[in-house]
Amino acid sequence: MRVAMLSSISWRTPPRAYGPWELVTSLLAEALVARGVDVTLFATLDSLTAGKLDGVAPRAYSEDPSLDAKVWEALHVAHFFERAGEFDLLHNQADFIPLVFSRLVETPMVTTIHGFSSPRILPAFERYNDRQHYVAISDADRAPSLSYAATIHHGIEVETFPFDAEGSDDLLFFGRIHPDKGAGEAIRAAQATGHRLIMCGLVQDEGYHQREVAPFIDGKAVDYRGVVGGDERLRALGHARGLLHLIHFDEPFGLSVVEAMACGTPVIAYRRGSMPELIDHGVTGFLVDDFDEAVAAIGRLDEIDRQACRRAVERRFTVERMADEYFALYKRVLGV
Repeated sequence: MRVAMLSSISWRTPPRAYGPWELVTSLLAEALVARGVDVTLFATLDSLTAGKLDGVAPRAYSEDPSLDAKVWEALHVAHFFERAGEFDLLHNQADFIPLVFSRLVETPMVTTIHGFSSPRILPAFERYNDRQHYVAISDADRAPSLSYAATIHHGIEVETFPFDAEGSDDLLFFGRIHPDKGAGEAIRAAQATGHRLIMCGLVQDEGYHQREVAPFIDGKAVDYRGVVGGDERLRALGHARGLLHLIHFDEPFGLSVVEAMACGTPVIAYRRGSMPELIDHGVTGFLVDDFDEAVAAIGRLDEIDRQACRRAVERRFTVERMADEYFALYKRVLGV
């Protein structure tokens, strides 16, 4: 089976630190290669893969401001489709733009929908509904107007996340500094319970950061560490009493939730989007409906068995399970 995997070029594949779409694409591509699938990864030319690498963008446009995102995305997607006839199956992990080329080629295409950035992009998916094999990354993120081939939850390399049986007294916020992610609410919840808050993430909304986050950063009660990768990222995820995920949108998945649980860290999240699919209430964390419930849940974190968090991820969110489900879908699409 010859598979062409189209990654986003916002970040390198795999990303050096931030880059959830690129991370999932990399994990899947490498797992398929390990299964003997002939995978060509279309990504930035500095990307890393055990398969074949192709592309046109020298670097990620989010890492190099001299690259115009619109220009390089157009060149990237066009290059992918110019080679479409060489493959048995195309797998699009790069949002809706590739859909407009899909009727111009005979090769079938699977599209993983990594959430809808806005309802305004839904017409693009609806227009090509008859041509695509759409994959939702959670049941919560399924659009009623689309037909789906499957729901496949993301998987992670659990063995690369060291288990921390003790954690610490610190709470953790791990995500984009943006109103959607509830960074300001995480600060207020930590303050209400007297716990130090460690914050890791990309500042995506500068105005929100200046209003809701920056005034409280003092390196003591609130310690903002920016975008973290490598060992620092793993330590942050594991060395915490709990992860505060007080989201203000219907999040399609939430990699940091699963990664924290893999390290043994329970999660407190608002009961929105995919959170009920990821968190077992009272077992791997707490699903709450308002701020007061979130504050109360912080006081109950000792009720959670950190080993149970790890076991849940090992059972449900491995990269092997993800790859098995995608490979089964590929075979259904190809009729083999």
